[in-house]
Amino acid sequence: MNKDPDEALVERCRQGDGAAFAVLVKRYQSPIYNAAYRVLGNAEDASDIAQAVFLRIAERIEDYDPNYKFFSWIYRIALNESLNLLRRNGRDEPLGDDEEMLPGDAHADPEWQALEAERSARVQGALMKLSVQDRMVLVLRHFSECSYREIGLALDIDEKTVKSRLFEARQRMRGLLHEVHAA
Repeated sequence: MNKDPDEALVERCRQGDGAAFAVLVKRYQSPIYNAAYRVLGNAEDASDIAQAVFLRIAERIEDYDPNYKFFSWIYRIALNESLNLLRRNGRDEPLGDDEEMLPGDAHADPEWQALEAERSARVQGALMKLSVQDRMVLVLRHFSECSYREIGLALDIDEKTVKSRLFEARQRMRGLLHEVHAA
């Protein structure tokens, strides 16, 4: 069942198949967490968002339109939940003081791990200085590897707008990374 397409799993979920829902959770838990973390900059908040997203999916699986990619639908939910959390906390921008690194397939060499952690912290620090709008397009394209079309669907914007926002966000990110590297 792990290799089943999302649409088949969604159909099984609609019929009450809990195992199919578990496969979807397993498939998308990490990407949803990572997207929320990159937007919020806080591991605990990202974990809360990931849980909220899957609760929402369970409640609203009937609302999913199979004419669109499933992950575009759930990424949109994750981004909306992340933005709502920022608003509820009374801030449009994350605090960015959470230095916790995401667990990954770390290379065995401790020196490589230290360099990778430093690079990742620089990238996350620079991301947190960007606007939420810039972070969302960068996260979806470079961390979640979505196509321009998929980003447009997730953010409900035109593909041309995605490209221009992405170009501008990359320029700002380069500038921030250059400032951090030069300091």
